[in-house]
Amino acid sequence: MGGAQDLFGQLWKEYALSDSRYLTSDPFVLCMETITAVCWGPLSFFMVYAIITSHPLRYPVQAIVSLGQIYGDILYYATCLFDHYYKNMTYCRPEAYYFWCYFFFMNFIWIVIPGSLLWDSISTTGKAFKALNRMSQSLQGNGSVPKPKANGHIKHA
Repeated sequence: MGGAQDLFGQLWKEYALSDSRYLTSDPFVLCMETITAVCWGPLSFFMVYAIITSHPLRYPVQAIVSLGQIYGDILYYATCLFDHYYKNMTYCRPEAYYFWCYFFFMNFIWIVIPGSLLWDSISTTGKAFKALNRMSQSLQGNGSVPKPKANGHIKHA
């Protein structure tokens, strides 16, 4: 991407001012960006569709994509910090603007938004299972549904 002169190539080079690994074919960056493009990108489009249409797979897919994004971002920060403190390698320009605006803020968004979506998935799934358990107990209590024995089998009349 470093040699590209189109809009995305220029944006890539601008972002590389905060992380020069984007111009050096760094193995970690290549692997993480490939996973993002191949897995999280397409699944994100499906997630948007699932949210809009209230698809039953919305919450599982939302949780998977969110966890993937958060995990990738934590690894991104961790590898950079490891290289900085243990190898004395810095990938960002010395100006605070590039570190705080590009490196920190632009990546932190990918923790905040997926974190919110992950919380939504977990809490909604928990509420759904709680409601299902209440309904199951209610049906078993009035005799509409046979109670399973201790071994999990239901005795049929």
